[in-house]
Amino acid sequence: MSHNSRSCIRLVNMVFYARHGVLREEQALGAKYEVDATLRLDFSAAAQNDDIAKTVDYGGVYQKIRELFTQKKYNLLETLAFDIAGNLLRDFPVLDEVSIRVRKHNPPINGICDFAEAEYQAERS
Repeated sequence: MSHNSRSCIRLVNMVFYARHGVLREEQALGAKYEVDATLRLDFSAAAQNDDIAKTVDYGGVYQKIRELFTQKKYNLLETLAFDIAGNLLRDFPVLDEVSIRVRKHNPPINGICDFAEAEYQAERS
């Protein structure tokens, strides 16, 4: 059975505690961040053969995201989303495209807001 297929795997609401942010208080106190990753790849061969070797190791994806979150401090959610996407494409050749969303609850704005979120989408060139 040969056909063009598009499929994706989503890791939804991964939670990390980190000290990112522009404001000194954010860096001192730290905050809870949430990350969603949409990983696009063709996993039909993995599905047909029930073979993990032909898909993406999402345990490995999670570890890479956690590593980036805890390795250095970022001022911007935008930079986090950008770096995560680029690193995943570099380290997981099976991926065709990734979309990363990074959320921070109760962002430091003068008003009520559930969360601020940055999304970055990148595809293999």
